[in-house]
Amino acid sequence: MKKSPVYLNALRAFEASARHGSFSGAGKELNVTAAAVGQMVRGLEDWLGIPLFHRSITGKARLALTESAERALPDIRAGLDRLGVGLERLQESATSGILNVTVSPAFAAKWLLPRIDRFQAKFPDTDIRLETSLKLLDYKAHGIDIGVRYGDGNWPGLVADKLMEEEVFPVCSPSFPDMGNLAEPADLARTTLVHDLSVDPAIGFITWDIWLRGAGVPESQPTRGMRIDNSAAVLQAAIEGQGVALARSILARDDLAAGRLQRLFPAIKVPSTLAYYVVYRAEYASLPKLQAFRSWLVEEAAGRPS
Repeated sequence: MKKSPVYLNALRAFEASARHGSFSGAGKELNVTAAAVGQMVRGLEDWLGIPLFHRSITGKARLALTESAERALPDIRAGLDRLGVGLERLQESATSGILNVTVSPAFAAKWLLPRIDRFQAKFPDTDIRLETSLKLLDYKAHGIDIGVRYGDGNWPGLVADKLMEEEVFPVCSPSFPDMGNLAEPADLARTTLVHDLSVDPAIGFITWDIWLRGAGVPESQPTRGMRIDNSAAVLQAAIEGQGVALARSILARDDLAAGRLQRLFPAIKVPSTLAYYVVYRAEYASLPKLQAFRSWLVEEAAGRPS
């Protein structure tokens, strides 16, 4: 049997050409010319002694794999994927003190950052690189190790461990002028509400309409008030006495404990179907720094900071 060639670039060129059906498409992905891709593929064919593609006379038709190449392609793709993971692990070893974390801006501001000094004190050799985004980032493309996401726990290709469940309820400043007139949920229709534009009811987020229906006010259509596209800013507006906000219990926890916010109608429970999850790639689950951060998150969520 021939010794395996050191043709990693040629293998990448072959796989990309097969996926795009052209050397030009592969060249754009690999940031080289179509001619360079064709040359690498021909070099691989010469080494193997067999053709990998059926080439048309005009050269304009989509590349078609030969039967042998089609059989081998899944194994080559799997091998390149495994090689990529291995190289990422080597890179991790070289940068073992860096942990790339992603969370939403609101979760960072209202929950993570007020607590992160405890993790830094416990693991002083680990540097946190925090990326805050409302978008569901591609962990591999952005080099993310671990994150906290709010949702139903289903993110293909990622492990999701439930961290915290939560409740949604109205809050306002203890000095809010209309507070004395809010005897029951129906009274909310006559005051200023703060609406969170960053939440999407289509995927399960609770909005004012949904909460009021759950509280027995089915005909109410709250439209009056402020509209803000950041959950942390929504709570800050309530703290400043600018209206009644619909709070998510995890984000509002510290403000409630400090007396900056007061919960309204505590007997009414409208639980959320969504929760917070610790999310990471399965192949990184054994990394010590990831395990340490995950365990720390669980301890903090349970109210057992160490």
